[in-house]
Amino acid sequence: MHEHIIIHTDGGSRGNPGPAAAAFILADTEGNIIEGKASFLGDTTNNVAEYTGLLIALSAAKQARAKRIDVFSDSELIVRQINGRYRVKNQKLKELFAECTGLLAGFSSWKVTHIPREQNKQVDELVNRAMDLQKNITLEKPRPRQKGKPTRLGVLISGGGRTMVNIQNQIEADRLNAKIVLVISSRTATMGIERARNIGLEPRIIRRKDFDDIESFSDEISRELREAEVDLVIQAGWLCLWHIPEKYENRVMNIHPALLPSFGGQGMWGRHVHEAVLKAGCKISGCTVHFCTNEYDVGPIVVQRSCVVKDDDDTDSLAARVFEQECIAYTEAIRLFCENRLVIENGVVKHLQAGR
Repeated sequence: MHEHIIIHTDGGSRGNPGPAAAAFILADTEGNIIEGKASFLGDTTNNVAEYTGLLIALSAAKQARAKRIDVFSDSELIVRQINGRYRVKNQKLKELFAECTGLLAGFSSWKVTHIPREQNKQVDELVNRAMDLQKNITLEKPRPRQKGKPTRLGVLISGGGRTMVNIQNQIEADRLNAKIVLVISSRTATMGIERARNIGLEPRIIRRKDFDDIESFSDEISRELREAEVDLVIQAGWLCLWHIPEKYENRVMNIHPALLPSFGGQGMWGRHVHEAVLKAGCKISGCTVHFCTNEYDVGPIVVQRSCVVKDDDDTDSLAARVFEQECIAYTEAIRLFCENRLVIENGVVKHLQAGR
């Protein structure tokens, strides 16, 4: 039971009317998240979505047995109408207004306050995720802060750095007991460089073409990793073959956008993989996190996740669905490493139970 609950709520529509979603986050007075959800509504208006967000939030607070609530919304219209400062004219909104005020009457005290959109960012992101995916979303509550020394990560990028950003988000949400201490880019002009700077790291630029051979290229990467005291290397869209030194054997992870051993090998990266999957008529695709060796895509498999290949998929739609699974799979693989729960026997990775 939470006697006093803080509620943030939001809703939005792309088209007004158009594809819409509504969301809420409940938290206690210390800011600990109790529950967060977004509902995809199909086609409707912004105002209906905003009211629906408030309605489902109040229902959730009731189920949590709250007695007092403070509601924050970035909709001036809703706040004015709920507080009796603006008349409800639209018939659909009248119905939602009546449901909301009926629920509010059941709390011993309540307050609905307007806040700027930038102060409602987390629930706004939930709304947009639900609209992007066109499905309901449940917010994963942050895990309790983990104890012990964080695993030091070195991230290798060649492109946009989206995987790196996702890992950093998981760290900041206390879902990974890790810290990114080094970013290496194989290119000088890529969005990943700016994204690395946005998380507080100046990336090292190490380009294959600047070295006479792969050995000197690999030695420079290894030197940077050693100097940064990296525990685990994360290849995040890294496209260059490098020779992994013995020190980092089974300490370099890569994620491949297919279910290895299918659709792997030299030249099989990004959209090339998805094109091959579609051409083969596969009904299932997914992603594979594996430990790297000095060959393309043949190292021991750590984690795999799958997704359906739809009949109307193209490379972009399939890539988007696979990337959703990549974000989950890489986090899981890194967490297992951080918790010392990975062992390799005869080239096969096994997961130890927690606490062993």
